Amino acid sequence: MTGMGGQCRAMNAEPDDTRPAGVPVDDASAGTPARFADELIRPSVIGAVSLLTLVQYAERPPVRLAWLAWSLAAVAIAAGVASSVVPWRRLPDRTRTTLVAVFMAAAALFFPLAKDTAAMALVFLASVTAGEKLASRRAAFTIVGAGTVVTATATWGATALLHLPNESPWWVPLIVGLPLYIGLARRERADALAASDLAARQSRRAAASEAREAALEERGRIAREIHDVLGHALSGIALQLDMADALHAGGRDQDANEAVRRARALAVSGIGETRRAIRALREDTLPLPETIARIAHGGTAGFEIRGEPGEVRVEVAQAVIRAAQEAITNAHRHAPGAEVNLLLDYTDELIRLTVTDTGTAGPGARPDRSGSGMGLVGMRERAGLLGGTLYAGPAEPPASGWTVRLELPR
Repeated sequence: MTGMGGQCRAMNAEPDDTRPAGVPVDDASAGTPARFADELIRPSVIGAVSLLTLVQYAERPPVRLAWLAWSLAAVAIAAGVASSVVPWRRLPDRTRTTLVAVFMAAAALFFPLAKDTAAMALVFLASVTAGEKLASRRAAFTIVGAGTVVTATATWGATALLHLPNESPWWVPLIVGLPLYIGLARRERADALAASDLAARQSRRAAASEAREAALEERGRIAREIHDVLGHALSGIALQLDMADALHAGGRDQDANEAVRRARALAVSGIGETRRAIRALREDTLPLPETIARIAHGGTAGFEIRGEPGEVRVEVAQAVIRAAQEAITNAHRHAPGAEVNLLLDYTDELIRLTVTDTGTAGPGARPDRSGSGMGLVGMRERAGLLGGTLYAGPAEPPASGWTVRLELPR
């Protein structure tokens, strides 16, 4: 009985090798504990018990019913080893149940013939296997219950009818089914671990999917920046060069030279816009109020915040940054020396950027047209894509100057 108790404790210490049906094993590390249990722990326990049984029977062969003892030992050992080393999840349910039932029946009949040998542990190992391996609890309880009855009956028959010696306590055959609960507990633990592992893999997949979506979104945002900055500038340059070529062909060299100079001015302006766009992309990691404050400081403009700053979408923050840059540039270009002020206003639903200057706004002084780079037209297009609006025009009386107001949903 000491050997049997030690083997049962060994079975209880091994990692589990079961998982719920339908749980995919798609990570290299997900099935490592189960494979380790299948390939090493369980075969080692069954193999140790089998080897000890054979050694003990070789040293002290059974005197009576030797052929029956050796036959039952062979069947029990074969069924026990098979239940540990075969690819269990690939077997049909009926085959699993049959294999465990044969293991239990052979070990139960062999129990009274295995006096003072390690083979007494086989029936206990069969109970653990039934609870751990069988998906149906009803089948597990049926097999173990029948095994307990067979063990008790065989022990009584061997002692009372065949007069075989039996020094084990009378209650030992009645408790061979108790390790079933060890197997059930191990199976529940295995199911919980498998479910946790599946949830972790799904969480990793979701995180990877979100990262891919964020990368695609960022690529789209950069593409829009390139289009806004370089698209307008290059289109203007091409238009001016085509015009210069046509003027030169018509003998209007002076006008052609002027068109070339305008193309060069557009190229220089486009380079500046590109640098500003790159700087804005790099500054996107800073909080929006801090970024706008730096833009205002660099443009010698005043800056004020109203409302409670909070998180805004990346596209919204980028649109606000570009609008602030464009508005300050336009103010300095069209109203040199004018005082420029920026107001960043947060509400529950909107984020509003207002850029004002004190320059005089006369008719035609501030033409609403697209300049090089983003321009007012590009700003309006971007605001429209984000569900917002852009106003650019004279300040409301009695104030004088020019106002650019961008409103975007948060």
